[in-house]
Amino acid sequence: MSDKAHIVFENVSLYYYTFDQGINSVKDYVLKLGFVKPFVKRKVLEQVSFEVKPGEVVGILGKNGTGKSSLLKCVAGILKSYHGKVEVEGRIAPMLAIGAGIEMELTGLENIKLITSLMGVPASREKIDEIIAFSELSIEDLKRQVKTYSTGMISRLSFSIAVSENPDILLVDEVLAVGDSGFQEKCMKRINDIKEAGSTILFVSHSPDDVRNICTRTICIDRGRIVFDGDVEAGLEVYRKQF
Repeated sequence: MSDKAHIVFENVSLYYYTFDQGINSVKDYVLKLGFVKPFVKRKVLEQVSFEVKPGEVVGILGKNGTGKSSLLKCVAGILKSYHGKVEVEGRIAPMLAIGAGIEMELTGLENIKLITSLMGVPASREKIDEIIAFSELSIEDLKRQVKTYSTGMISRLSFSIAVSENPDILLVDEVLAVGDSGFQEKCMKRINDIKEAGSTILFVSHSPDDVRNICTRTICIDRGRIVFDGDVEAGLEVYRKQF
């Protein structure tokens, strides 16, 4: 376990700017200039504060659109907060979306070599064989461009690469919802192995059973704000009441 795997959010707010529906062309913009704002600021996270200590496994709960994925992207450094401070220490393995970080024009094997090198993992023959075995993809599949893969195959490839080493911090965002039940069970076992090795994990899932099995704490988000932070069962009850 790395004692540097530490995450702190202090009064973090995040907003997206989107086009107003009344502006659909340059002509609309010119005609409505001064009457309609072309951009609308939409709140994603608002004054979010929490701390995750080394070795904690935190389930991030909430309905779709409440800001869970955006929170993980802030941890990964993909998004920058509008207000507040985000501090993250430790090597991160992000599983934020199916195929995130995968180059679709490359083959599966080329992706394994590229991504492991970017992760700082030596792309030895032994390590590549371990990733291939975990993915259960055939050599013929791995010699094809990833753009020809099914969603389930991309999920297998990306997950297998991401968990090929024990990271300091693992971010998991509903990626286990894709694929057959056998591979999902295999993924959960690997996540538990990473947990037992002492890694810090942020785990977004809509499965109460998965949250119970792996998490030591839950954070519930509703409309961009934290509404609960604490016990797993109590957090699941708060989550159920959101529906």
